[in-house]
Amino acid sequence: MAELSRRIAQARGDIPADTVLRGGQVFDLMTGEMLAGDVAICGDTIVGICADYDAVQVIDVSGLTLVPGFIDTHLHIESSLVTPFEFDRCVAPRGVTTAICDPHEIANVVGAEGIRYFQAASERTVMDIRVQLSSCVPSTHMETAGAELLADDLAALMGHPSAIGLAEFMNYPGVIHREPEAMKKLALFEGGHIDGHCPLLTGRDLNAYIAAGIRTEHEATSAAEALEKLRKGMRVLIREGSVSKDLHALQPLLTERSAPYMCLCTDDRNPLDIAEHGHLDYMIRTLIALGTPPLAAYRAASLSAAEAFGLKDRGMIAPGKRADIVVIDSLEGCHAQMVLCAGRVVNDTAFAAREIIAPVGRNSVRAPEVVPSEFRARANRTDTDVIGIRPGQILTDHLHEDIPIRDGDKFPDPARDLARIAVIERHGKNGNIATGFVRGFGLQAGAIASTVCHDHHNIACVGVDYADMAVAANRLSALEGGFVVVRDGVVLAELSLPVAGLMSLEPFEVVRDALSGLRAAARDLGVTLEEPFLQLAFLALPVIPALKITDRGMVDVTRFEILS
Repeated sequence: MAELSRRIAQARGDIPADTVLRGGQVFDLMTGEMLAGDVAICGDTIVGICADYDAVQVIDVSGLTLVPGFIDTHLHIESSLVTPFEFDRCVAPRGVTTAICDPHEIANVVGAEGIRYFQAASERTVMDIRVQLSSCVPSTHMETAGAELLADDLAALMGHPSAIGLAEFMNYPGVIHREPEAMKKLALFEGGHIDGHCPLLTGRDLNAYIAAGIRTEHEATSAAEALEKLRKGMRVLIREGSVSKDLHALQPLLTERSAPYMCLCTDDRNPLDIAEHGHLDYMIRTLIALGTPPLAAYRAASLSAAEAFGLKDRGMIAPGKRADIVVIDSLEGCHAQMVLCAGRVVNDTAFAAREIIAPVGRNSVRAPEVVPSEFRARANRTDTDVIGIRPGQILTDHLHEDIPIRDGDKFPDPARDLARIAVIERHGKNGNIATGFVRGFGLQAGAIASTVCHDHHNIACVGVDYADMAVAANRLSALEGGFVVVRDGVVLAELSLPVAGLMSLEPFEVVRDALSGLRAAARDLGVTLEEPFLQLAFLALPVIPALKITDRGMVDVTRFEILS
């Protein structure tokens, strides 16, 4: 009652506001107008606009534009390769005041303990981290993960203040074919928010998937796919990550008419890409440069996102809304000059005041030591299934190549851009090693390897030299996980990710610089991909068409089965 009374009194001007932003113009996402006047804040809430206010603290924002804080509607913080606390420090100054995350990467390694870590971290970060409950751990039955979460496990995690609902339901065949455990999870969250994940799903199968109560979808990679999903009532999240780059394909659909039903997300974006290009600020700049009306771009980045996920307390600079505000140079530039999260200025002082909790998932890499001969591709026919990379997408092509057999093996062929790919089980469960072929890296020598390997996070390794592949894979065990580049038996570059084999304990600036060195080392091997490590990670995700590989073998995702 006292706090409510104080807000109303400050809104009327009966008593001074706690904070006033003065001299800027507010971009109103309801009408598209630029509004003059002070923005008054009481505690964590905006209480007044379009008027003059007295305040305890006045912040001069003359000549600048104020927009609502940006909301990343779907991401995996683990894929930023830093802890939630470093992610907070990395992206909040760029205007991201809310991040809706799915911690299924760490959950696939250590289970519910990983989700509880993210929930606890969300109570302490400057930005508002919303922790969805991971629906598919593991993503399918065709991989070996470190943990499994059933409906009963998710029920025990419900009720935390950071919760919105059930995270992306990747096992779309399990939904449309009514697999019993999938049905239990859907029933548990019925009537609440359920995120979608159904790449290339169409027609009656898409109808069935949506009929399960799934409301959002971030896997559309073409305008036609996104349009069908919009027509059928799904909110489409435009994604632009380090690997999955769908913004240019979907930008023509984002208009002032469609903006209430479209949002922005990054899914997987690392600190080097954030440093070089940006985060949601980069998406907004790019959309406007491509011709999207500024009102549509900023609605998708905040108001539409808040509405889509039931966050009624944010998304506008208006009385009664959470004081998440980005002060930018211009609508077209979208360069944050100041950011407020829940009324607090985002700066070093705010970050220093946080309580940092210890991470979980140490010593999680329990892979067998491998020798070069284990990367041989034993076969009795020359016709070979090959994963074809599509740069800028996580969709792959299912290629067929004729590869000769010599001494009982099919060897990598750099001249044809045919590299060996292998996945090694690293959770200490069975020691599986599966091998196959991939085209698209451009490798001419050596090997690269990673424990960031969606979503089971086993060791993924690609190379044209078996000895280098063995050195790379074994080095990852010594590092407690991470990224490695090897040539002629020598480690050229590496990054240790000891938190579940996914996240660094270092500041994001250190990770950013290490990634730059890793990319340079990979280019020296002939790699042509802009982001080879996350591209490699997605080659092991058996819910994204068309051909993938797990520790159990090559997976035909279209048929949802392991190839013999």
